[in-house]
Amino acid sequence: MSHLMNTYARLPVAFTHGEGVWLYDEAGKRYLDALSGIAVNTLGHNHPALVKAIAGQAARVLHTSNLYAIPLQEQLADRIAEASGMDEVFFCNSGCEANEAAIKLARMHGHQKGIELPHIIVMENAFHGRTLATLSATGNRKTQAGFEPLVQGFIRVPYRDIEAIRKIGEHNHGIAAVMLEMIQGEGGVNVADEAFQRDLRALCDEKGWLMICDEVQCGMGRTGKWFGWQHAGVMPDVMTLAKGLASGVPIGACVTAGKAKGLFGPGNHGSTFGGNPLACAAGLATFDAIVDDKLIENAVTVGEAIRKGLAEALDGVAGVVDIRGRGLMIGIELDRPCGVLMERAAEQGLLLSITSERVVRLLPALTFTPADAQTLVSMLAPMIRDFLARG
Repeated sequence: MSHLMNTYARLPVAFTHGEGVWLYDEAGKRYLDALSGIAVNTLGHNHPALVKAIAGQAARVLHTSNLYAIPLQEQLADRIAEASGMDEVFFCNSGCEANEAAIKLARMHGHQKGIELPHIIVMENAFHGRTLATLSATGNRKTQAGFEPLVQGFIRVPYRDIEAIRKIGEHNHGIAAVMLEMIQGEGGVNVADEAFQRDLRALCDEKGWLMICDEVQCGMGRTGKWFGWQHAGVMPDVMTLAKGLASGVPIGACVTAGKAKGLFGPGNHGSTFGGNPLACAAGLATFDAIVDDKLIENAVTVGEAIRKGLAEALDGVAGVVDIRGRGLMIGIELDRPCGVLMERAAEQGLLLSITSERVVRLLPALTFTPADAQTLVSMLAPMIRDFLARG
């Protein structure tokens, strides 16, 4: 029997190695990886520059703690600031930790404004993590069930509903921040339109609220910009990163600007492992490869090819509700639950996920090529057609 805690319904496959956008299982079968570890493996598998950076750093020093200066951490913070235009970076180990830091910043901001019980406006269908605070901010009752009492201080509104947010602001003077994903990943690959993003930024400025953007899944070039909010030309006060930041080595970051800059001081927050030399070396190698290999531009081109190919192959197919997304963050919404497609795809050598019960989610590595896009469409479209025809 396995001594692993039963927290995942895992598929019966284990991978031994990968090369580029392909993974290989214990029997030698290969799989086209259109999930990239749930948006983590930015550079695919066995990227030579990443491997060299990790191996080289492992031979020097893995960890020293944040009691001492970490030059690689300072360099990675500089790269994030350069890409975003933001000012300060706190490093942790995961997306939920980054979002915990953001929630603490919002509460500190509220208290400094004299709000006794600060509240954060959050969105329906959001996903911010599984710690108690981030679980409470998450808009999925299924993931919250059994863990009550939830953390108080969150007010939920429909996604992209600026009027609902405005109305709450008129009647509740205890708001400190608004927190959202510019593209909801777990919620079904739902995209916040640019007008909404600009209106929200203006409203936060008017009210003195922090605008918090959870970029854990859509950040690091995946949408065709470094960060999802850059499509609308806005800048948040707080941004959170994780998944793709170090291409598979665990790391998270909470980034501040504007009203959030300088809120944290020594003793307000911390992390033993956060931003250690190994993780930062991987993060720097990821940044370098994205720039050197023009992977953000590639995400635009290849993402468009995938969406166009799927739209053509599934044109007129009853049961296909929508094909949406940005860059290499793509969702195909069907008119019925389709969880079985994840296992069927794996059986045929394709890795993907199903989110929000009815959405096929694709999160390929930024190294996906146009040829890989054609292969993906040729594998996936017949599966969807067959599933909708036969169930």
